[in-house]
Amino acid sequence: MPRSVNHVASRAKRKRILKLTRGYYGARKNVWTVAKNTWEKGLTYAFRDRRAKKRNFRGLWIQRINAAARLEGTSYSQLMGALHKNGIEINRKVLADLAMNHPEAFKAIVNKVK
Repeated sequence: MPRSVNHVASRAKRKRILKLTRGYYGARKNVWTVAKNTWEKGLTYAFRDRRAKKRNFRGLWIQRINAAARLEGTSYSQLMGALHKNGIEINRKVLADLAMNHPEAFKAIVNKVK
């Protein structure tokens, strides 16, 4: 009995991955094994960087809050300490947004905790 292979499914699987690697440089876009390895490695980078993105944004928020706080005559650490001491529950994302887009609201918060 001849060997039965499902070439339709195999080709479809290869086509799907080669479609995902479109736009890559050189053999990474059209050579099956290279494209597959590159695509799999890309998934690990995506998983890692979804977590790194959260760290990067927290750092950005802290820098923005610090810059705005220094314009008000205090530092980031003093401001955050005063916020916690006064029981004001406001996260860094919102605080950074206020500092960037609504400086008068940020100034009101700083004056409240001073």
